[in-house]
Amino acid sequence: MFDQNYQFTCVNRFLQYVKYDTQSDEESTSFPSSEKQKNLSRLLVEELKQLGVSDAHMDEWGYVMATLPSNTNKSVDPIGFIAHVDTSPAVSGANVVTMIHRNYKGGDIKLPKDKQVIKAKENPDLKNMKGYDIVTSDGSTLLGADNKAGVAEIMDAVNYLITHPEVKHGEIKICFTPDEEVGRGTEKFDVKKFGAKYAYTVDGQSRGEVETETFSADGVTIKFHGKNIHPGYAKGIMINSMKIAAAFIELLPKKTLSPETTEKREGYVHPVSINGNEELTTVKFIIRDFQTPKLKKYESLLKKLAQKAVKKFPGSKMEFTVNEQYRNMKEVLKKHPQVEKNAIEAMKRLNIKPIMHPIRGGTDGARLSFMGLPTPNIFAGEHSFHSKTEWVSVQDMEMAVRVIVEIAKVWEERA
Repeated sequence: MFDQNYQFTCVNRFLQYVKYDTQSDEESTSFPSSEKQKNLSRLLVEELKQLGVSDAHMDEWGYVMATLPSNTNKSVDPIGFIAHVDTSPAVSGANVVTMIHRNYKGGDIKLPKDKQVIKAKENPDLKNMKGYDIVTSDGSTLLGADNKAGVAEIMDAVNYLITHPEVKHGEIKICFTPDEEVGRGTEKFDVKKFGAKYAYTVDGQSRGEVETETFSADGVTIKFHGKNIHPGYAKGIMINSMKIAAAFIELLPKKTLSPETTEKREGYVHPVSINGNEELTTVKFIIRDFQTPKLKKYESLLKKLAQKAVKKFPGSKMEFTVNEQYRNMKEVLKKHPQVEKNAIEAMKRLNIKPIMHPIRGGTDGARLSFMGLPTPNIFAGEHSFHSKTEWVSVQDMEMAVRVIVEIAKVWEERA
């Protein structure tokens, strides 16, 4: 039974953490991609030590790792809880000004800056939030709930377990990672050093989410080579690579295979950047589908369309390369059903209806699963990720703390 008199610390921690600008940088080649992420990570190490987690430390790459020792005589598989400290490169996370909208009455939430409005019709979970307290930014920046809410919830769960030794649990591993938002969060992750046999990322949206399936993903880079010459003398000689790229983009499917025209279990091909000049233009894509074999089908389509565009510009050529990014973690997690089942059991004990649906995206858990650490994702309560209208409810954060604690209990009981 969760101590009903417990004073949650997650919200106060969260309000402190979002003051740290931890925006990652997708153009950087360093690791972590921005050194400022380590500022929050250093604080987390100090807070863990203050809680009594003596082995808490940050390594050279910015990973914070810590161990909560087992307090049971049972032999329990060590489990981990993971969240990331960085925020999206797309929207500033500097100088965040937070607001708490107490006792939400329903409808849109107007923010004072930049005419930002959290629209109820675009946020269906708001219909379940009446009477709750909603945390937002003032509209000038993102909030940082993705994933500082998860960080704060894990920290509060650690605090609860330490202050309530009557709650029996096995060894619990904690990790706070950098660079998840730029797809590099596991690049330097040492699974053996972490020491967990199974783990959970705390980085989901709606209360009750247990996510065990992601897209499979590849990246595609297409380079269109033209021929440059002074434009004053270009007639019959110049081949403008940007025009080849434009002709190629125009050939892409318009009613299918795009993020803006797909949903549920549909995959897509999505151009994410175009850079170039007359001589060379590079177009980068992300390719997504829940069925890994379909990636090859989509990539073959892109290659044929690129070749078709090149034929329109005699003398031009193109290069086509594919980079594997991650695979559907369901391929691994189905071999370890207890990881999902224990999370579902924990939520049912808290009268939470589990929500099982695939993620139209990826998580660090997908990569970690294929690195030997089966890792589904559970909710943190964060909504409208990567935007100035990002929000999280106080009550969902507190419930996420309860879920983390309950998961630890279930693993111990079922050992």
